[in-house]
Amino acid sequence: MGQSGGVTDVSGDTRLQSTVLESLSSAVKYRRWLADLARPYLGEHPIEIGSGNGDYAAEWVGPPDRRSTIVSFTATEADAGRAAELARRFADHPAVRTRSLLLGHDQPTVAGAEPEHTAAVAYNVLEHIADDVAAVRGMAELVRPGGAVVVLVPAFPSAMSRFDVAIGHYRRYTRQTLRETLTRAELDIELLRYVNPIGLISWYVTVKGLGVWPDDGWLVRVYDRMVVPVARAVDHEKVPFGQSVFAVARVR
Repeated sequence: MGQSGGVTDVSGDTRLQSTVLESLSSAVKYRRWLADLARPYLGEHPIEIGSGNGDYAAEWVGPPDRRSTIVSFTATEADAGRAAELARRFADHPAVRTRSLLLGHDQPTVAGAEPEHTAAVAYNVLEHIADDVAAVRGMAELVRPGGAVVVLVPAFPSAMSRFDVAIGHYRRYTRQTLRETLTRAELDIELLRYVNPIGLISWYVTVKGLGVWPDDGWLVRVYDRMVVPVARAVDHEKVPFGQSVFAVARVR
């Protein structure tokens, strides 16, 4: 792949983003569900783009004293404050290294060198980047040929809310628009599906309709305990809509 080019920044109120990430840390069942979607595609040496506070990374690698199929995991952040917190969180984990990374700027490539990662995963990141095609190309440059680029993004432009705008979302996706992004980035799509239809209905009612922002800890815990198990049970690859779009694509 060529140079990733035009990725220049990740948009949004970084303080609000960090606050939401902290609030959502209590959504253990929801996070485990989404982490399990990517797990089969990560391989032994994955890299995560936009690791935030590291909750998904912790799901994928497990605690330091537990054996995992992941030999080394690279957690990255573009925001300096969150990158520092990420480094502190995983300082004693033998399988995790952390680095500051902004796609297209902090990923030097060496001519003739093979990328070291078996997969690149980005959860709720592409919607923050103006040039999402360049971002996906940047992810692919970090992955060995045949490896996976795994992404999860918020679904449906009609669900765009004041919260989306405040947190820095340029867009929401459909399966078709995410397909176009991955195809333009010259990747081969292996899996492309909606996830969590119940979550989308809840989003339309609470966030889009009532203007409730998803940063209330007790409400998140109740939703995680009572709604997520049902939502996961009824979810499958053929659902016609969902709160998110999940995709796995392969590097040529």
